[in-house]
Amino acid sequence: MPHILKTGVAQCSSVIGDLDANLASHLDWIAQGKTAGLDLLVMPELSLTGHHGCETLLDIAMPRTDPRLGRLAEAAGDMTVIVGFIEEGPAAQFYNSAAILKNGALRFLHRKVNLPSYGNLEEAKHYAAGRFVDVFGLDARWNAGLLICADLWNPALVHLAFLHGATCLICPVSSGVEAVGVDFDNPGGWALTMRFYSMMYGAPSIMANRTGTERGLTFWGGSRIVDAFGRELAVAGSAEELITAEVDFDQVRRARYLLPTVRDSNISLVHRETTRLLETLGVPDLIRASDGKQDTPNA
Repeated sequence: MPHILKTGVAQCSSVIGDLDANLASHLDWIAQGKTAGLDLLVMPELSLTGHHGCETLLDIAMPRTDPRLGRLAEAAGDMTVIVGFIEEGPAAQFYNSAAILKNGALRFLHRKVNLPSYGNLEEAKHYAAGRFVDVFGLDARWNAGLLICADLWNPALVHLAFLHGATCLICPVSSGVEAVGVDFDNPGGWALTMRFYSMMYGAPSIMANRTGTERGLTFWGGSRIVDAFGRELAVAGSAEELITAEVDFDQVRRARYLLPTVRDSNISLVHRETTRLLETLGVPDLIRASDGKQDTPNA
């Protein structure tokens, strides 16, 4: 039987470094999402801190057990809510993280893997890189592949999420017009990227961008929900707003039957070639370390 997932994006701005103000805003967006009857609500990257929250990183970084995240999780109730924050992980390591919250608990955590340090971006100066890509089961059919912004500009990470069983792609982003440079069309690039991944992997994608301005970056909004055939179901403008759309798992089944990209992916070849390359580079210890799960954020 088909299964409908009612999804939403809270396209919003954040106050740089003001956790209390941003928490209040999040609670309001969650209330709006629940009124709209959403199953899933996605907030932008670093939604609790602002894009430039890293300027006061030592003051606003939170462990995953922080009571403010717990408060948002309680407010979410049965609705799945995704928020972005600066995480203080083990050994005083700081991450650009996104959390999945539901029924009073933090259910899943993704740490951004691909940290951009080009154009007007300097994330590697502030954050440690995440080491894992995994999926989270929203229910029996929907598995969320959660990646953050520049993670999607490394296609291997997206491919890995789908090989892990993702049936929808969730993408909190913080994209400013000037982020990469005047010759790069950020809004056009994201529109193309989201449609491409949905069409290629036969899965809906949900992208949540922020709006407003911060330190010379103009956040253009343009959040969107795309279906499993790469068709845009809802696209936001440049101001704060809640967009919603329903996605149907039966469409995923049909899309993946017509274009079986996931089925035909040769993961054994990818793994074999990666292992061969690492051995050629003389780093067999890295191969062995990559098999360990002891430091995965969701252990």
